[in-house]
Amino acid sequence: MTTRLRFAPSPTGNLHVGNIRTALINYLFARQQGGEFMLRMDDTDIARSTDEYATGIEEDLRWLGLHWDLFAKQSARFDAYHAAAESLKASGRLYPCYETPEELELKRKVQLSRGLPPVYDREALNLTDAERAALETDGKRPHWRFKLTHEHVVWDDLVRGEVSVDTASVSDPILIREDGSLLYTLPSVVDDIEFGITHVVRGEDHVTNTAAQVQVFRALGGTPPTFAHHALLTGKGGEGLSKRLGSLSIRDLRADGLEPMAINALLARLGTSDPVEPFIDLEPLIGGLDFSRFGRAAAKFDPDELAAINAKIVHQLPFEAVSERVAGLTPDIWQAVRGNLEKVSDTNAWVTVVTGPIEPVREDFDFVEQAASLLPDAPWDEATWGAWTKAVKEATGRKGRELFLPLRQALTGLEHGPEMKLMLPLIGPDRARARLAGEVA
Repeated sequence: MTTRLRFAPSPTGNLHVGNIRTALINYLFARQQGGEFMLRMDDTDIARSTDEYATGIEEDLRWLGLHWDLFAKQSARFDAYHAAAESLKASGRLYPCYETPEELELKRKVQLSRGLPPVYDREALNLTDAERAALETDGKRPHWRFKLTHEHVVWDDLVRGEVSVDTASVSDPILIREDGSLLYTLPSVVDDIEFGITHVVRGEDHVTNTAAQVQVFRALGGTPPTFAHHALLTGKGGEGLSKRLGSLSIRDLRADGLEPMAINALLARLGTSDPVEPFIDLEPLIGGLDFSRFGRAAAKFDPDELAAINAKIVHQLPFEAVSERVAGLTPDIWQAVRGNLEKVSDTNAWVTVVTGPIEPVREDFDFVEQAASLLPDAPWDEATWGAWTKAVKEATGRKGRELFLPLRQALTGLEHGPEMKLMLPLIGPDRARARLAGEVA
């Protein structure tokens, strides 16, 4: 059987780093196993799902390089879900309940006050056909619960090891609301069966849900997939991430000029015993994925760590990878400045420093004038800066910062930057002489 995994976002907001971490792990494992990666839009919530968010999800995944092999939208598959619901009703596993939210809340409070777990008491199973008909005549519409078999559901989780959940300790899950709309579980299980999903990798907040879903799989004649529940990702301070609030959204990180591989490299290793490394393509992450190295503690996403790994990746990028992203960039400029960059977009400022015009800074006028008179003739190369500053040192007696800083300021308008032995030949004799003379050039 082909290994097949899926990422199943709801298009109700922008993806954040927590969502993408789950998508990335699924993608990496699918590729490692020579399998397939599926993008499934869980858009059964018609009121909140939008085409704009769905398009945004696809754009984010493509930008990150997480290309899918199969695609489906749940909004196009309602017939399959209703057919599955009818099958469960016919087998007695899906039963109607008529309690209001207020009545259910009262039951929970009573159970808690008695020291009992707040588990649904299945009172609706005691209703006769006549009583159900009477309730519906009075205008009540049922929600439908899946009847769990009260047993321990056990599975071998790729992250957590053996997991056992006593389904007698949880309420029969609601699969269909009063208005007929579907909750997550039923469409998800139907799709996983029909699309042949072999592995489900998701956050640990789904562990209890998994026990119920395993029973739904079996009730529909399907084989449950292999599960892996990873620890959740939080913000730097331990705060939860929210798609609705736009916390650390991929769209915003992209707009901020971050490299997609910086996000991938960090998220693939967060929460594992493997070090975060500045990879510039996905292959090392595919080969290195190992669920046995995933920890149980929540992983914290630190924007400063992302910025650091982004800079390391930028420093490795070849000219061909950035040439179309910065106007006026040449291979020589890129080679000279990339080691000083945090983002590729920072290159724009250095292109301006090289090609001008810039406002030179001449705080030590007499010294700069004397240095200008000692400039060597063309052609210039990487040795020119050393030869020139040596001549200036001998003529003026200056050394160290007092020698180099005024020259850097006059030539670049800045106090810091790439090595001047690389920058001076790029600036060239004409612009250098003009700037040393105080001209905007």
